[in-house]
Amino acid sequence: MAETDPKRLMDPKTGFSHQTGTYSSLRPPLPLPPINQPFSVAEFCLSLFHRTSTDGSTTFVVNETAGESLSYSQFVSQVRSLAYSLQQRYSLSQKDVAFVVSPPSIHIPVVYFALLSLGIIVSPSNPLSSNSEIAHQIQLSKSVIAFATSKTFHKIPSLKHGTILLDSPEFLSMLTQSNVDNIIKSVKVNQSDTAAILYSSGTTGRVKGVMVTHRNLIGIMAIIHRYNMNQGKDNDKPPPRPVTFFTLPLFHVFGFFMLLGMVLSASTMVLVERFDFEEMLRAVEKYKVTGIPVSPPVVVAFVKSDLTKKYNLSSLQRLGCGGASLGEEMAQRFKKKFPNVLLAQ
Repeated sequence: MAETDPKRLMDPKTGFSHQTGTYSSLRPPLPLPPINQPFSVAEFCLSLFHRTSTDGSTTFVVNETAGESLSYSQFVSQVRSLAYSLQQRYSLSQKDVAFVVSPPSIHIPVVYFALLSLGIIVSPSNPLSSNSEIAHQIQLSKSVIAFATSKTFHKIPSLKHGTILLDSPEFLSMLTQSNVDNIIKSVKVNQSDTAAILYSSGTTGRVKGVMVTHRNLIGIMAIIHRYNMNQGKDNDKPPPRPVTFFTLPLFHVFGFFMLLGMVLSASTMVLVERFDFEEMLRAVEKYKVTGIPVSPPVVVAFVKSDLTKKYNLSSLQRLGCGGASLGEEMAQRFKKKFPNVLLAQ
């Protein structure tokens, strides 16, 4: 009888199957919720967060530019309050699309999680986009409501349910509803439902909308969770709680799923409204930042700038470099200058 077991046809060293011409992961499978179980990525992240021993007063997000911060207990409370307020004040339906165009803010994670928990599709955009680019993205996503700020509001065309200003008293009141746990309507979100519509960079042709499902994001979150669980396994004491300086735009796919990962990891994230290299170094010292996602030019700045000698960067453990390739010479120069910092590409 012909051999049909795909695992036996797979090369155990590489994972390559000559029969199918594909590679399979050699790592053990990730524990994922059953595909037919209604489960939003917001629920998945919060369920893992609640399993941690993180105190509610622990800081979740800091906006260093504005001098604002949000604890984890405040974050969870505001997510529930905003979800309830949206149910009460707007006749939104599951799979409606909400357009989000705002600079980095402590309100953005709350908006994302509230919308995802209601099965409303999140569609974030670059606040520096032109009016015509915004109009094109709204047309692609078929957005029915928008979240913006006073500075970006003028870019939003008229929508079915209008635009909510994140810096308005109305929005702030939506974050402070009390005793909503027993009256918020439960929403069943299928994992196969679209969670977000994110936008390509427009390198070739016009910008395109990319649909990402809750299951897609849950899979990525499961990878992050496994990595977290493996950290410090061989050490006598647990690693320090992660603090991440966020150089990533929250509207970008990388920044979007990294933000979700911050919650399930019970991490602290430090934001700035406009990136500045020295401001980042200052924040590393002030908040004892342990990790930074970076692009190759930032690695080059770490290597060449004398400003790195001005600040205490001893808390820094890891730089995750992506977006483009980094030359081997520059990677070696970084390793020589910062021998205790892992440069992961």
